[in-house]
Amino acid sequence: MGAAVLLAAMPLIGHAETGQLKVELNKVEEIDGGGCRAFFLFRNQTEKSFAGFEMSLAILDGQGVIDRLLSIDAAPLPVQRTTLKLFEIPEISCGNISEILLHDVTSCQPQNEEQMDCFPILDLGSKTSAQLVK
Repeated sequence: MGAAVLLAAMPLIGHAETGQLKVELNKVEEIDGGGCRAFFLFRNQTEKSFAGFEMSLAILDGQGVIDRLLSIDAAPLPVQRTTLKLFEIPEISCGNISEILLHDVTSCQPQNEEQMDCFPILDLGSKTSAQLVK
C-alpha cells in the first residue's frame, strides 16, 4: 500500500520540480524621441537557474499587423527569483502596440545543462493594454 501512495504522488513531485517560468509585461512607457520601453518581470519558479534565455517577439500594431520582430536576451534568470528586465522597442509608441506575440524561444539554457524546450513551462501575462501571448 505504501508503494501505491508513492507512485500516485510521483507526478506531483515531477511537476513541482519543473515549476513555471512566468513572463509578465508589467509596464510600458514612452521614450523621449520616440519608441516604447517595456518592463518585463521574469518569475523563475523552477528548480533551475537559466544561464541563457532569449525570446523572439513579434510586435503587433494597433490594427493587429506585425510591425517588427524583436529579439531580447533576459539571461541570467536565477532560480526561485524575480528579475526585472527593460527592453526598448524603437519607432513605435506604446499606445500603438496591441499585442506582443512570443514567436520563438531561441535559447533556453539551464546552467550546466543542455538546451531545453521552455514553451511547456512558460506562463505569459500582461498588466498593460498590450497582451503578451504565445
